[in-house]
Amino acid sequence: MVDLIDSPDNMKHWQPGFLGMTHISGEQGQEGAKYSMRYKNRGKEMEMIETILKRDFPSEFNATYEAKGVFNRQINKFVEVDENTTKWTTESYFEFSTIMMKIMGALMPGAFKKQSMKYLVMFKEWAEGLED
Repeated sequence: MVDLIDSPDNMKHWQPGFLGMTHISGEQGQEGAKYSMRYKNRGKEMEMIETILKRDFPSEFNATYEAKGVFNRQINKFVEVDENTTKWTTESYFEFSTIMMKIMGALMPGAFKKQSMKYLVMFKEWAEGLED
């Protein structure tokens, strides 16, 4: 399962609106590397910058994601349950810097959690569909 997560080519299968990513700096795929990630949502394109903080596959992958008004730190841990099952847990920390994002964060705190969970579920469904 971890090899499916570690491939940027697979992101289009489980992240709606994913357009692509471009390496910006650092050793590609390693701690400290930065990427520009582009998405299209509701007809608008947005960019976020991913910075890899920790890359210790198959057990852990941590990164930050920065977009206009939002800073997100994610801690992802992977535990092999059996040869066909991996438990993926994630912790997300959000900080907002613009007035609009601060208001959204205060009025709809569950929206960010819901979006993160949506990606986890979509990945699970996609990965399990590969086995069929």
